[in-house]
Amino acid sequence: MRGSKVVGAGHFQPAKVLTNHDLATMVETSDEWIRSRVGIRERRIAGPAEPLDAMAFEAALAALRNAGVAVEAVDMVVVATCTAVDRSPNIAARVARRLGTRSPATIDVNVACSGFTHALALADCAIRVGSATNAVVIGVERLSDFTDWTDRTTCVLVGDGAGAVALAAADQAEISPVVWGSYPDLGEAVVLEGDGKFTQAGQTVYRWATTTVPDIARQICAAAGMTPDDLAGIVLHQANLRIIDPVTQRIGATKAVIARDVTESGNTSAASIPIALSKLVERGEIEPGAPVLLLGFGGGLSYAGQIIRCP
Repeated sequence: MRGSKVVGAGHFQPAKVLTNHDLATMVETSDEWIRSRVGIRERRIAGPAEPLDAMAFEAALAALRNAGVAVEAVDMVVVATCTAVDRSPNIAARVARRLGTRSPATIDVNVACSGFTHALALADCAIRVGSATNAVVIGVERLSDFTDWTDRTTCVLVGDGAGAVALAAADQAEISPVVWGSYPDLGEAVVLEGDGKFTQAGQTVYRWATTTVPDIARQICAAAGMTPDDLAGIVLHQANLRIIDPVTQRIGATKAVIARDVTESGNTSAASIPIALSKLVERGEIEPGAPVLLLGFGGGLSYAGQIIRCP
């Protein structure tokens, strides 16, 4: 079996910036209240001209350009999202059409906040067994469409956007085996059903994440034959700083750059990891080839993670 590697990353965010001060005119809250509880200062909100497939396309195109991979070479498109409204054609097929790829496999994955790392694992496995050679994996969300803007416990969290990575076949694997699973008994802690609004049991998610996710991170390191001290970067699902900071401290990766993009992007569910990763790469904060832990967790109380080599 051959391996795969991440060869490029890219992201797209809507033009509209919604600050904490803006939110304070819409609901009973304040900049101080939001920053002290979740660490977010602003987020991006998609407009009518920024549907899911358009944002996903822009992120995918940026990743492919940064990787130097021609769109014609892409034979697999995997999109992670939980905010698609239409069932068919799926978002991956619509992205493939926008890209102009020839005959790629097109798959949508809905595992909410851990969707991107699930999708990355599926593309990695496909390349390993020879079913694909060049894949683009995208996380994209329009959570603002499913937000109750009168509920200050949830509306202060969400943002919209898309992030993507390009994968290519490699002689040696540069993506570790995925560690994934779920806690179905706690699945109702995060809910987005029908045409309803996003709701969550915040304290349940917080307790689960801060007590369980560090151990999952160590399992991922072990599966990759590494220790936390080997990591050059950690990109967790950008839920909020009250989760990111204690979890990364408990992982014990003393040399790692920690992604905290949630402060400027909000919680973008499946898009949060690739957006944050793309920005770290763009700013040159992690050396190419250095090991980076990606770990998504959330809706359905599901999780998935792997270690990649930074593109």
